[in-house]
Amino acid sequence: MIIDYLTGSHPADIEADLCVIGAGAAGIAIAHAFIGTDIRVCLIESGGLAGEQRNQALCEGSSVGPVPFDADNSRMRVFGGSCNLWGGGCIPLSQYDMAERDWVPHSGWPISYAELEPYYARARAFCQLDGLDFADGSFTSPTPRPPIVFDDGKLVNQVFGRSPVLFGDAYRQQLEQAPNIDVLLHANLLELVPTANGSAVRSATIGSLDGRRGAVRARHFVLACGGIENARLLLLSNSVIPEGLGNRHDVVGRYFMDHPSGRLGALSTDEPHRVTRPYERHRSRHQLPAFPEIGLSHHYQRRHRVLNGRVHPFAVEGPMPRGVRALRELRSALRRSVPDESALLEARLCAAMRNGPAAEAVAAPASLSMTALRLGLGVGDIVRACLHKLADRPTVASSHIELVGFFEQAPNPDSRITLGDETDALGQRKVHVDWRLTPLDRYTYRQAATMSGHELARASNGRFQLEPWLADDAQEPPQVHGTAHHMGATRMSDDPRTGVVDRQGKVHGIDNLHIAGSSVFPTGGWAFPTFTIVALSLRLADDLRRRLTSHAAGLP
Repeated sequence: MIIDYLTGSHPADIEADLCVIGAGAAGIAIAHAFIGTDIRVCLIESGGLAGEQRNQALCEGSSVGPVPFDADNSRMRVFGGSCNLWGGGCIPLSQYDMAERDWVPHSGWPISYAELEPYYARARAFCQLDGLDFADGSFTSPTPRPPIVFDDGKLVNQVFGRSPVLFGDAYRQQLEQAPNIDVLLHANLLELVPTANGSAVRSATIGSLDGRRGAVRARHFVLACGGIENARLLLLSNSVIPEGLGNRHDVVGRYFMDHPSGRLGALSTDEPHRVTRPYERHRSRHQLPAFPEIGLSHHYQRRHRVLNGRVHPFAVEGPMPRGVRALRELRSALRRSVPDESALLEARLCAAMRNGPAAEAVAAPASLSMTALRLGLGVGDIVRACLHKLADRPTVASSHIELVGFFEQAPNPDSRITLGDETDALGQRKVHVDWRLTPLDRYTYRQAATMSGHELARASNGRFQLEPWLADDAQEPPQVHGTAHHMGATRMSDDPRTGVVDRQGKVHGIDNLHIAGSSVFPTGGWAFPTFTIVALSLRLADDLRRRLTSHAAGLP
């Protein structure tokens, strides 16, 4: 059943066996795993079925660190979560990503790749990528175009799958029809209320933007609100434990990471399409949704003591022929629509999270008759563009290639999520993001940029020009930005002094509180995080089912 908490048609207080807070990839995966069981699940979501600016304003926060960070536009409050904006990228972490590395402080997961592998197989089905095979750190299925062959072992091609799934759309009907699942929309978690000694959570206090208040009482609770909000909500749950839940050792909010991204340089070559086309994310309907990325090899990382990362060559279009411009203007005119609030919100958030150079915007023409005339005059341009397309070449020639890097971030306890003094519409303190990079991060950018630029120049008989900010060790801050892959702020560790949750995702010292999502990642590799989020969530769902079933049967 799906219930809108704003309507007041449901009792303010709810009881369940399991309360999952947050209906993004993690929360939906967990709730979906309980369909058809005797376990009563309440799935709480702050947003509605479509994006609303009023709800989105609850994401507002401040960047207070040396590197600017956009806390407002890098996440979305809606059923389906921030994955309503995602590009579908799925790839497993590697054994190497999860291992301890002596040159990366605080690295190493308490679980192994082998423990996660069967859940990656289930995540593949949940993300509707059943046709793709995967191995350690990559899918292995063929890509639409063969990638560049790198001979010297510094760079490697790693393949990701592109999921067609928007989780809210794909699984909404199943959740709505499940008799044991209640989905509560427009219900915001205000506080997790623990017992007097803080060893368990008694209830979740919830509220709506119209002032309605209530509580969910359950046997187990899961926070699945994203890489920033999970930490914020633990810190806000401070009516009994002043420092917040799970924060006995002042770890909640620390080790916050993203995948820093920035321009590394420009590559000039006579045939830029030979570098960029293999890495474009287009395919025919008969091809598998598998695409290569250029990654740093494990050997290179170990030898040069750098973090993991990938580089992507983006084609920058040269002058646009007038016939092609007229054709694009016509297409723009034919696609014009009146977007609703949700579409406008999604467009704004997507624009804020764009990576790589943006293609030249082509507006709809003021006069269709003038456009038709320009189409006629530019018919030769259009014919040439069609011939290029048939030959698998770009319809507009590239002037050069921009090389953009996407990197693992070193775990850093000084990079953290805290609470500010300003409050939101619910009276809750807004988040402060103090995003900090280390000398190892900066060293990785310089090494990877120089090496990958030269390797791609060699492969294409081209010339690489390094971005000036990479040549200046003293430049502050580095010219990078986040990619909305929020990780680490409730990290996993066997030691409560260095982590918030244990290897099962249970908060240290609290018997019935668990956390799902990338906030539990101790390290992040360069991999898009959603595939691992789903795998870990399915693993947590299995553990919760055992706990709830054993408890119901009276087993120890």
